[in-house]
Amino acid sequence: MKTETTETEIRNLVDSWLKAVLDGNMDAIVSHYAPDILAFDAVSQLQFRGVDAYRKHWEACLALCPGPMVFEIHDPEISAGDDAAFCHALIRCGGAGDNGEEKAGWMRMTACYRRLNGQWKIVHEHFSAPFDIESGRALLDLTP
Repeated sequence: MKTETTETEIRNLVDSWLKAVLDGNMDAIVSHYAPDILAFDAVSQLQFRGVDAYRKHWEACLALCPGPMVFEIHDPEISAGDDAAFCHALIRCGGAGDNGEEKAGWMRMTACYRRLNGQWKIVHEHFSAPFDIESGRALLDLTP
C-alpha cells in the first residue's frame, strides 16, 4: 500500500512539473528541484550543478520556444520506495518555428527523487538523445 501511495505522489509530481513546463512558469518548474540538483541535459552543457544554474538553463531553453511548445511525456515508468524514487520516460519536445512549422524530436528522460524534509524533490534529472556514432549527430527523429 505504501509503495502505491508513493508512486501516486511521484506521478502527481511529474504531472505538476509537466504543467509548469507547458505554462512556462519558471518558479513552478524549479520548485520541483532540490537546491543541490545535478542535471544532465541534452542541450548546451555537460552538467548543471544547483538549482540556480539549472534555472538559467531552463530559461534559455524556454526562450528557444516562443511559439506553441511541444513537451509531451510518453510511457512514464515510476519506481518508488519510502525515501527515493525514479521515473523514466520518453519525451517529445520542440516547438513551432517562425513559419509555424512544428520542429520536435524525441529524447529520453530519467528523474530521480528523494524525500527531503518531508517533500519529494528531484535530485537528479537526465535528458539525452541517441546519436549516430559516425557523424556525431543527434537522432531526434527516431520514434518509439
